[in-house]
Amino acid sequence: MKVETKWFGTMEVRDEQILTFEKGIIGFEDWKEFTLIYDAEKELEETTIYWLQAIDEPTLALPIMDPQLVYQGYDPIVEDAIINTLGDNIADANLLVACTMTVPEKLENMTINLKAPIIINLDTNRGVQVIAENDDYQVRYPIYDILNAKKDGE
Repeated sequence: MKVETKWFGTMEVRDEQILTFEKGIIGFEDWKEFTLIYDAEKELEETTIYWLQAIDEPTLALPIMDPQLVYQGYDPIVEDAIINTLGDNIADANLLVACTMTVPEKLENMTINLKAPIIINLDTNRGVQVIAENDDYQVRYPIYDILNAKKDGE
């Protein structure tokens, strides 16, 4: 299927690349189907920032990233009942945990939302965004300096 996007032009998306979020994403509950966009020359695991692109809304593309890149030991506490909606044998599932980013004009103010991770079962292509019960996780965790230090090899 062809998907129109504002930022990436027209893209060809195969059925197996469509991710279903039955409850949508927080703030975007009307959109249920998304796909991941990332550098085609890299594997998903090697990509720092990727995009969660809505299938039916060209302007809805959220930058997301693996929170482990900027917050070692990230381990959100979430309700089992919510995670179990992603499929059977969730303990053995191929899960992708990502967090949305805010990338303002002034890049030094870039943040990641550790409080509301997106969890995708890559085996079933079902996803959910949850609110982590961890009190120490911030909605706007600053990441600019952390990413720069990684880029510089520190």
